[in-house]
Amino acid sequence: MRSLWIAIDSRCHETRVLVTAGPRETVLKARLSATAHHPRAIPTLLEALALWEGMPVRAAIVADDPGGSCVTRLKLDSFDAPDGAPLYQIELVPGHKRHHRDPLDGMGAFHDLRQLVLFEGAR
Repeated sequence: MRSLWIAIDSRCHETRVLVTAGPRETVLKARLSATAHHPRAIPTLLEALALWEGMPVRAAIVADDPGGSCVTRLKLDSFDAPDGAPLYQIELVPGHKRHHRDPLDGMGAFHDLRQLVLFEGAR
């Protein structure tokens, strides 16, 4: 069964949201305020997207550690997903860290081509 993939990255000045149907089809992009103003904001957003598109949601929230500032800004520090929530799953994932040293750093980051390689490999 197809599912929506949602990535949420909350930083000091904004929260970015990217929703895709599989690795190639972008469904929604959003820039929201850095802080959620209600503890049900994230779960309600995920439920609404699942209901709108008629498919389950797999959400990855970028957080360096479960007690980190991102989790606090998004009001998820006291949130427990109900067991067997049929509409969505939330997973906390580590922040973006460079995993390798590139000996050709002087030529630029090549982020767009790196993403292309990753998406083609996921097919």
